[in-house]
Amino acid sequence: MLRRNICNIHKICCLYTAPATLLGETDVSSLNKVFKPMNYHSFSKPQNVTLIRHLSYIHEVKHDLEKLKNEPNYNTFTYRTHTCGELRPSHVGQKVSLCGWIQYQRMTKFLLLRDAYGTTQCIVNGDTNLPDIPLETTVKIEGTVALRPKSMINTNMTTGEIEVVINDLQILNTASNLPFHLRDYQKPKEQLRLQHRYIDLRFPDMQNNLRQRSTMLHNMRRFLVEKHKFVEVETPTLFCRTPGGAREFVVPTHHAGLFYSLVQSPQQFKQMLMAGGIDRYFQVARCYRDESTRPDRQPEFTQLDIELSFTNLDGVLSLIEQLLYTTFIQDIPKPPFKRITYKYALENYGTDKPNLTYDLKFKTIKYLFCDKLNDSNFGAYVLPYPNELGKLTTKYKEKIRELIKKYKTKVVLYENISKELSVELFNKIQDTIGERNSCIVSLGDNENACLCLGEIRDFIATLLLSKNLLKINNAMVPLWVIDFPLFVKGENGLETCHHPFTAPHPEDIHLLQSDPLKVRSLAYDLVLNGNEVGGGSVRVHNAELQEKLLKMLNIDNTKLLHFLNALRSGCPPHAGIALGIDRLVSIACNAESIREVIAFPKSHEGKDPLSGAPNFINEDDKKYYHIVTVD
Repeated sequence: MLRRNICNIHKICCLYTAPATLLGETDVSSLNKVFKPMNYHSFSKPQNVTLIRHLSYIHEVKHDLEKLKNEPNYNTFTYRTHTCGELRPSHVGQKVSLCGWIQYQRMTKFLLLRDAYGTTQCIVNGDTNLPDIPLETTVKIEGTVALRPKSMINTNMTTGEIEVVINDLQILNTASNLPFHLRDYQKPKEQLRLQHRYIDLRFPDMQNNLRQRSTMLHNMRRFLVEKHKFVEVETPTLFCRTPGGAREFVVPTHHAGLFYSLVQSPQQFKQMLMAGGIDRYFQVARCYRDESTRPDRQPEFTQLDIELSFTNLDGVLSLIEQLLYTTFIQDIPKPPFKRITYKYALENYGTDKPNLTYDLKFKTIKYLFCDKLNDSNFGAYVLPYPNELGKLTTKYKEKIRELIKKYKTKVVLYENISKELSVELFNKIQDTIGERNSCIVSLGDNENACLCLGEIRDFIATLLLSKNLLKINNAMVPLWVIDFPLFVKGENGLETCHHPFTAPHPEDIHLLQSDPLKVRSLAYDLVLNGNEVGGGSVRVHNAELQEKLLKMLNIDNTKLLHFLNALRSGCPPHAGIALGIDRLVSIACNAESIREVIAFPKSHEGKDPLSGAPNFINEDDKKYYHIVTVD
């Protein structure tokens, strides 16, 4: 940029000349270094050089560029001099220009001006009164900074010690017929906020969330590119359907019967990049999945997609630990993060994404069932909880009944175990539950018994926390869950636990044919405070093994010939991960939903209240795309 500026100055001002003696040798030498690659030979000759005032201007350009480089400035390229969160007593007496929205006006003398960075009180003196201006009107104010009277200082505002005495007020755009006002203490319902998102974005928490998101992504890019030499590569979003994955959005073309699919992830592309020698890849990828929307799901979402060659599970986990430790906008524990197996997570917490911010584990009591000790499919678990919780209400007992139906397990609630069990049985279980006299027991199919008790654990924890009977760690608690099963049992045979490109654990490959449900995978999930925020795996890089796995999953190989050919081309071993940016930012910002950290999200129904999408299309478009609608 500096070289370009100097070149432009030289071209424009080349008619002005002065003796070389006016320039110091150091100045001539430094300019030679700049212009030598561009064959500007005149600077190496003493008889003709640029006029010294242009050299002086060049130095000013350098100084300004260095200043911009080192000091962030929110006011460059605008006609304001300061933001509404910037002014302090040190600015008293300065003439300033502010731009923003009128948040509040009172007594025809005071108004509160707000922008993205804060608020400033502005006043008029003397007999002048402020005009009656609708709230949220955008204005430009020119005035002088003054100290507030001591009795008027507002310690809740960063600009609370000063005010701006208005010399001129210019209305830039009048607000009219707003559906709601911006009051933190009285926010409208989410549907209305999403319908008028352009107003909702003015709330300070929305401003903060989107700026925090931007900062985190910027830091992640710097960490990957500058520190570890990753290459950011954009891959297509229009692709063919990926077999064995989530339901995808279909995109029609004007060729009859031919469709694209929007990618649910760049999975195939990033693996083919590994085959192509891009050995350290990442992108901030937009992904699409046509599935039900929950508080932590959106039909379109953003992930930090990472893949690298010549690595293994430990390499990827270490990379992500360092990435988050360096770039996460809240404090996170120093690596390495805790690791637990899928089996351990299931049999202690009843979920593959346990929340370890509180200590509430259940324990096995299978030893009480002598006739079931050798039955690997049978599970018996107990969840002890503090006696002070008292008896569960009818509401929570009904929840337990619903879970029994859902998981087809037997659940027994003991609210006074010393009185409800025989002395012999009580003595046997006492060593397991300790001094606690209340517990819930879940029996049946091992996995279902765990999952059922895991859901019960969640609402018991909520109850205990509400009554201050359970200590919670307010810090970030990340952990890795590893050793997932490669396959799960589906309605029509085997299904993949993650995706069909996940490598089996090398210790279990011999079980692929004889007992595939016992084969572990080299998959891993990153869990943060009970939320899955990332998932990845070591990939299959051998075409023959990949074909074998696809066959076991009843996936047609012909749909993936391009991918299999890439593996056959000498594809190196590789592994990767995708981090859910929306979830990570929502956790960091303590947002209730990922919708709070996305500028224009879909509703919980997967619709866009702002535009009304999805919409009907007209008959001409249907004809062009060969679409026929059916009831």
